[in-house]
This record gives sequence, structure tokens and C-alpha cells, in this order.
Amino acid sequence: MTLASVVGQPRAIDALQAALRSGSVHHAYLFAGPEGVGKELAAVGLAQALICPVKPSEGCGTCESCTRLPKGAHPDVTWLMPDAVRLDRGLAGRSDFTGTPSREIRVEQIRGLLDRISLRGLESKRKVAIVVDAHMLNPQAQNAFLKTLEEPPSDTTLILLASAPDKLLPTIRSRCSKVHFGPLPVELVSARLQKERKLDAQTAELAAVMAGGSLGRALALDVEALAARKEVISGFEALKPGDVGALLRWADTFGSSRELAEQALSILSLWTRDVALVKAGGEHPANRDLLELAREVAARTHETLLHRRHGLLEKTKGIIVERNGAPRLQLERMLIELLEGR
Repeated sequence: MTLASVVGQPRAIDALQAALRSGSVHHAYLFAGPEGVGKELAAVGLAQALICPVKPSEGCGTCESCTRLPKGAHPDVTWLMPDAVRLDRGLAGRSDFTGTPSREIRVEQIRGLLDRISLRGLESKRKVAIVVDAHMLNPQAQNAFLKTLEEPPSDTTLILLASAPDKLLPTIRSRCSKVHFGPLPVELVSARLQKERKLDAQTAELAAVMAGGSLGRALALDVEALAARKEVISGFEALKPGDVGALLRWADTFGSSRELAEQALSILSLWTRDVALVKAGGEHPANRDLLELAREVAARTHETLLHRRHGLLEKTKGIIVERNGAPRLQLERMLIELLEGR
């Protein structure tokens, strides 16, 4: 794994490689873009290029320094992430926490990071800090981190990874060199799914589109739930204003877990785009086997309502995924707002 091996992000990688070649590496980078599109891989590749003794400014990917880095075992590369993410990745056990692991990055963690990067490098002249889910820095942590960005330690590069960069203070964003990572091409994600998950071409393409160009999200998709998307869509389209019982049953069915709710909302978000596409005259929606239903819904739904529906779906998914909202409660709220106009 090196910076050159990151696929699907040519503009971002070219910019980073140009900075390495010219010796103009910035003291702080903000890698911004959706989850699962290569931000963390690029951060690893950049860190390797900065600390590799075999191929300086490039990274060999095979020496001891390069191979220890992704594992969090290099003394001059510090990884920082929310406790909940550490738990999800198996980097910490449940017994390591007295309460519920936080989904935020707290000010104590930032202080620990600052203490670490203030020391001289043990093996490399350069020190690197990689902040995973930097958008989860709480306000106190952001303010503490800002001081470091204003007066960075010498020979240190900070790499912030954020899927929601607007949650960061403008002063933090302005002090970082921003590198944008866009959604991966559907063809690339589909090919990886066919290879790694042994999916047929049609299912892989649908999963790639549903994942919004995120390979990580696509690889994590529940294929059985994907196959049941017709049930999600037909049940949603059957809901009528005033039928509170049906509304509650639908929310209860798909709000039983965070993963199921996120999957249902992703399906409906893509479906709403399909309907809008068909309404605009398009004939090739992602859910190609539901073209007739898309035409039917498009004929009876105004563009304004489709736009509002899509906004509510994405807003609800954000609350459930990023703010830890209760899935069933948020689905109920969304349906009431959408169908009852409240």
C-alpha cells in the first residue's frame, strides 16, 4: 500500500504527490469527502511517503516503517479517533471504557495528541498525526486543536479526515490545505464487489449506486436487505396521509436497528432520485426493474415534493448515523413531517 496505489482519486493523489516532489508538504491537511472513498488510504500513503527510509517522499510500502504504520505501531505516527470507532475496529475492548464509548473526539484526547507530537521523532525526522472522523471533534477539542494549527510543531504533518467538514470551525478549515475526495466511479465499485463479494453484475451495480460511490459502504451492504428493496419501496409508496397505524408499523419494521434504518433510507433516497430522473424524461434509473412503478409515482408526484422528500431522507439518515438518533423515532418523525405536513 502506497499513495500511488490509491485508486479512483486521481486529482487528490496527483496534488499530494506534487507536494511531495516539490518539498512543499503543508503542515496540515483536511481530506474531505464521503466515507469509504479512499481518504484514510491516502492518509496512510502520505504518511508512508513522509517517514519511509527506503523511498523518501514516495514510500515503498514494504519496509518495516511502512508496514507498521497502518497498524498504528509506528512511534512517529499518531492515530486519533473517537472511542466508539476504536471499539468498532477492535483497537479497544468494551472493558476499556467505564461508560458508553464516545462518538466524539474529546479535548482530553487532543491534549494527549499535542503532548505526543511535541516530542522529537524516535525513528523519523517527520512526525505525522492522522485524525479519523475529525468532524466528530467536539467544540472544546476543536478550540484546543486550533492552537496547534496556528503554531504547529516543527517537522509535523497533521492529516484530518472528515466526511462532514462543515462541522469543523471555519478557522480550522482555513488553516488546512483541503484535498477533496469525490465518490468513486460506479464501475470501479461494482467491479470490486463482483470480485470480493462474488455478486452478479446487476446486483453489484445496484449496490455501488446505492452506496453513493463509497467502496467501504458498498462492501458493508447487506445483500439480503438489498434484495428486499422492493418491499422497502412498495411499503413506503403505499403509505397514505392519515393512516397513522400503517406509518407506525413501517417505522417499527425498519427502525428496529440502526443498520436496517440506514439501509432503508439509502434505498429510498436512491429511489427518490430514480423517480425524479424518470419525471425529467430519463429511462435508465438505478432500480431498472422498477421502471413502471417509477413512472407511476413520477406521474402523481410534483418535483417540489420529490425534492423535499429527498432532503428529509438524507437529513434523517444523518441524524441516525452521525448524531446517534433513535432509528424508529426518527423514521416516525420523518414520515409524519412528509405525509402529514407537520
